[in-house]
Order: sequence, then structure tokens, then C-alpha cells
Amino acid sequence: MEISSRPLVQEVDLCFYDVLRAASRIKARVHRTPVLTSESLDSLANVRLFFKCEHLQRVGAFKYRGASNAVAEIAPNLRARGVVTHSSGNHAQALALAARDHGIEAHIVMPANAPLVKREAVIGYGAHVIECEPTLRAREETAAQVQNRTGAEFIHPYNDVRVIAGQATAALELIEQVEALDIVVAPIGGGGLISGTCLTCGSQPTPIRVIGAEPAGADDAFRSKQSGALIPQVNPNTIADGLLTSLGTFTWPFIRNCVEEIVTIDDAQIAWSMKFFWQRTKQVIEASSAVAIAAAIEIGKRSNDRNLRIGVIISGGNVDLSRLPW
Repeated sequence: MEISSRPLVQEVDLCFYDVLRAASRIKARVHRTPVLTSESLDSLANVRLFFKCEHLQRVGAFKYRGASNAVAEIAPNLRARGVVTHSSGNHAQALALAARDHGIEAHIVMPANAPLVKREAVIGYGAHVIECEPTLRAREETAAQVQNRTGAEFIHPYNDVRVIAGQATAALELIEQVEALDIVVAPIGGGGLISGTCLTCGSQPTPIRVIGAEPAGADDAFRSKQSGALIPQVNPNTIADGLLTSLGTFTWPFIRNCVEEIVTIDDAQIAWSMKFFWQRTKQVIEASSAVAIAAAIEIGKRSNDRNLRIGVIISGGNVDLSRLPW
């Protein structure tokens, strides 16, 4: 296979070489997660479905891939300054663990209303938690203050080329584990995972189609794709709490140029798919993962090709068991 060193999208300096380097860099630290199949789900979708189980990744989400790659890329002479980010979700835990694995300090800015279980997990990984008001402006300003005080490297949850290259390794493993995939479906929040998926799938000798999945109540990517211009997320309302953020300047070009379409899923479908997957596969996944499952089922049902092979990236499994949507 001839590997192109040209960026897949003009605005972002990332090519397939970056994915391969990231895979080599993080290989010893990440789990090579399994691929799951289900006859019940195949029958329901009327196609073959292959589920890449990133809910079984370290910290329970694909986010560890990007965080681990970003930390590993920091120059050795700068590591003593540590890393900083703002996050109330899986990136907070992922960066805290990645920093601990590399023996450096992590400063995590978290809003005051962040779930206690996530705050405790971040602290458990040895990171310093800095509390702020629950607004994006407060998060960004507090992170900047920490960065100015410490000199720590800022690692954005998704709008960072190092993070995108790391997330791309999930799709890389998937296409190594499953031959002849026609489509890969990934959920869209900030866009780091699907951008990485595009980078991997679009760089194959025969490119693999990439389709995005998004909650109907947080459909900024869908609306941006329809209009051809980046539209910020405003007042999202969905049970898929991992998919609430706006797209970034690095992730939007991938979605604009490389994602074939975006399927939107309402909360009733999300809850049903989440529960059905739990019941049939005995795997605990979060609502954000169920968005991709529901989209893959919809794609399969409208296809006339029963031999269609669809990979689905199960993004995470961090569920608040006291707040199940059924």
C-alpha cells in the first residue's frame, strides 16, 4: 500500500502517516479493543454490523487514544510543566490518566456542576482539579490562567491535530480486524473521533465511506453540513450528553469534505437502541454510543444490499446508572 504524505483536507496538516505514527506511539498503552457482532442486530438492520468496542478502552472511552498521543508528542524538555485542559467528561479522565502514565502533572479545569463520579475519577488518576463556573467562557479563561501560571501544555478535547491522529487509531484497528468494510459510522460531538475516522478511511487504497451520527437535539454538524458553513451549537437538548459540544476549526473541514452524510437520531431512538444493545450483547454502553448504533440500523434498513458491511464505533461506556433513560 502506497501511503500518501499529503493532508486529507487542505486546512488541517494531517495525513495517514500521522495516524500510523500515532498507532506506533501509543500501542503499548492503549487496549486493542475487540470487535463485537450480533445476529439480532444484523437481522434488525438487514446488513452485517461490526461494533468496535471502545467502551472497553482505558477510562471507558476512545478519548484515551487522543490524549495519550498528544501527551506522548510533548517535547521531553517541556514535560515538567505538565498539561492542562478544560473538560467535564471523558477527555478529563483520559488526559489525567495519560499524564500519569507519562509521569507528568495534569491540571483539569472542571465546571462546578460536573458529575461527582467524574471529578473523583480525575482526582484518582492524580490530576489537579480546578473548579470553575459552568460556562464555556469560564472554562476557557480558567484554563488560560492555569496555563499562564504553570506553563503547562494545553490539550484541547478535540480541536488538536495530535488528538485527532490518536482518535484515528480506533478506525485503523477496526479495518485491520474486519475485512472489506463498506461504511464506518461514528458519533459526532466536537468531531475529533469522526475526523480521525475520515483520516483513516479516506486514506485507504479503496476509500471506505464515513457516515456521521448525531442527536436530533444537538444537530449542529448536520445543520453545518446542510448549509456548507460552520454553525455553532446552541442550547443542545439530548440524553446523549457526550455529544453536546460545537465542532472545532480542525474538525469541521473533515465533516464538510469527507463525511458522506449525517444521520440524526431522536432521544426515543437513542434510549431504545441503548437498551436493546444492553439486552442483546450484555455490554454497557452510554447514550452517545447508541446514537451510532441507531444510525447504522437506519442505514441498513434503507439499503437494498443485504451484504453491506458496516463498522460502528462504540465510543464509550461511562454511564450514570442512577440516571438511565428508561
